[in-house]
Amino acid sequence: MEKTLVIFKPDAVQRGIVGEIMTRFERVGLKIVGIKMLAPDRAHYHHHYENISKMATRRGQKALDVTLDMLEAGPVIAMVLEGVEAVEQVRKMTGTTEPKSASPGTIRGDYAHMSFMHADNVKLGVSNIIHASGDKKEAEQEIKHWFKEEELFAYKTTHEVYTQPSSK
Repeated sequence: MEKTLVIFKPDAVQRGIVGEIMTRFERVGLKIVGIKMLAPDRAHYHHHYENISKMATRRGQKALDVTLDMLEAGPVIAMVLEGVEAVEQVRKMTGTTEPKSASPGTIRGDYAHMSFMHADNVKLGVSNIIHASGDKKEAEQEIKHWFKEEELFAYKTTHEVYTQPSSK
């Protein structure tokens, strides 16, 4: 099974919509194997968004700086999901990075609306609710950055117990 990282950003936590969004992931068959609330320091976020995701390399230092400022606005909830093609599934459900362009039915399309242009004009990071790993390699690196091995759990859901062939 594949694992992916999801981070509920401060705007999701502060709006009280984390539970609704978690339910969406569980309803499609993704399993939560790790979850915690934390308030990382800037160095932690910098490692994630530049050393792993290469944000400044892709979008410029200014974009990275406003993103880091936004992330420091409050606690986040980090979660590891597991499932068949989990990275791709979560990316599809999350929608495009720019909320204004995200399709209705996606998390960003349903819960956010800010455009990159507006964020740039007001010198803010884009409030886009959630971070989702971009690919398998990124997911592996991000999970190791956010979670210790002992913070991830292996278990069977009720669905797995009662729908899988027995090993007798």
